[in-house]
Amino acid sequence: MENNLIKTVIKDHIAVVTMDAPPVNAQSREFVEELISVFDELNETPGVRVVVLTGAGKCFCAGADIKSRAKVGQGVPGDTNRHLRRAREVGFVIIEMNIPVIAAVNGVALGAGMGLAICSDMIVASKNASFGLPEIDIGLMGGVRHTMRVFPQGLTRRMVLTGWRVPAEELYRRGLIEACVEPEELMDTAMEIARNIASKSPAAIRLAKRAINTVETMGLKDGYRFEQNLTVEMTRHEDSKEAMRAFVEKRAPVFKDEL
Repeated sequence: MENNLIKTVIKDHIAVVTMDAPPVNAQSREFVEELISVFDELNETPGVRVVVLTGAGKCFCAGADIKSRAKVGQGVPGDTNRHLRRAREVGFVIIEMNIPVIAAVNGVALGAGMGLAICSDMIVASKNASFGLPEIDIGLMGGVRHTMRVFPQGLTRRMVLTGWRVPAEELYRRGLIEACVEPEELMDTAMEIARNIASKSPAAIRLAKRAINTVETMGLKDGYRFEQNLTVEMTRHEDSKEAMRAFVEKRAPVFKDEL
């Protein structure tokens, strides 16, 4: 696994992925390709049950590397399409993970950097964090569809049309992120949630993640039927039987790590 701009540490079934591209963890081509590679590998790494994504330094991720972005499509056939494909996949590689991803936002999360947080399963943030879509001010567009999937339309429109950076405390007040804590408490908060998830059946977590991703775009009846089918699938798994035995015997269940 590459460990250059994206640092990865795995311990106790939790992978902590740290974006480490000083000074602001901007998304260059190399950054994006490595991040995609890391998440693809973690998705198939036995024993990994949850991922915590954060940024090194004072910034979570400032978004696209504008210096390299300005060169896209200048005289290289196909370069624009390659860039757009990378920009799409860096978000979808997180959404499509079989295991949950917690974004621990330690500072500003802007543009494509905010997209990484939005594409995660949940967000915890420090009180000095803020979220913004500054594309309107730098001659670009983007972030609307991902943001509107999670944030209310009015807030999304304000962010897109004005470039407003929303303080983490405001998002927490609106119930849009899971926690807003002092900076020194951020990773402890994220890891507490991660440890809780990691204690569950890996098979159940993967099925639950599949349900969350799939039913979002389905109608009520079809979505409910899909969940019921996953429930039937889970009851046939040994982890389901172990969970029931542990409940009756009043002990902690012992689950198997499986892909």
